[in-house]
Amino acid sequence: MVTPTPTRTQAERADHTRARILDAAIREFSENGLAGARTEQIAEEAGVNKALLYYYFKGKDDLYAAALERVIDQVRAESATVLETNASAGERFVQMVLGNFDRAHSHPALSSMIQQEMVRLHQGEENRIASMAERFFRPLWLMVDRLLEEGISSGELVRVDPAQMRYAALGANLLYYLSAPLIKVAMGTDPLEPRELELRRQAAIEYLGQTIFTDREHGARVAARVLAAMPMPEPDTKNSRHHSPSNNNPHESSIEK
Repeated sequence: MVTPTPTRTQAERADHTRARILDAAIREFSENGLAGARTEQIAEEAGVNKALLYYYFKGKDDLYAAALERVIDQVRAESATVLETNASAGERFVQMVLGNFDRAHSHPALSSMIQQEMVRLHQGEENRIASMAERFFRPLWLMVDRLLEEGISSGELVRVDPAQMRYAALGANLLYYLSAPLIKVAMGTDPLEPRELELRRQAAIEYLGQTIFTDREHGARVAARVLAAMPMPEPDTKNSRHHSPSNNNPHESSIEK
């Protein structure tokens, strides 16, 4: 007996269901980690039963790997878009730094899952850092370094080791978010409150405009242009508990083929 080829509608429906499961998985894994996440909760939030979930994914580990890959692919796509624009090398780098800052705010699930993998690495547990580094971080960092080398060679950017410039700019973003709980306790202000985020992102980009460009007036114009073109995004509701996945049949019980 020959299995009929899925129609376009069936294929699209299957893709939509798989994406819905992954969105629910990202929410659950980002909040509870691999050990604490429950496939029952993921299936419920995705609006499918566990049989259908296991049809698409062999098990919890397989689902986690797919969710992490989806998160990484989002970052890769966003970063590649910035790096491939027609702006100058310096402006593209500033765009990338601002996108990096905004991503931690607008896609908290992404940051959470990457941080969890870092913790698993430090604790000597099985982790996916090596594959993440090979498939994503190393290629991206090399692209950024080449971008900075281009800006330095053209005379737009100051002559500094590109890797150190990358560490300084992106590391400042990381430190801001990681130190937010301590700052809130020590200083009585919440760095993650919307107004504080607005102030920090503007200050960080204006600072870059005054420090990495050989011509500070040009750097100030670049910073202003990037800030005007990239307003602060709203938090991602799709990957938060406040989002309810769209599903016309929340009690779906058949396996889609």
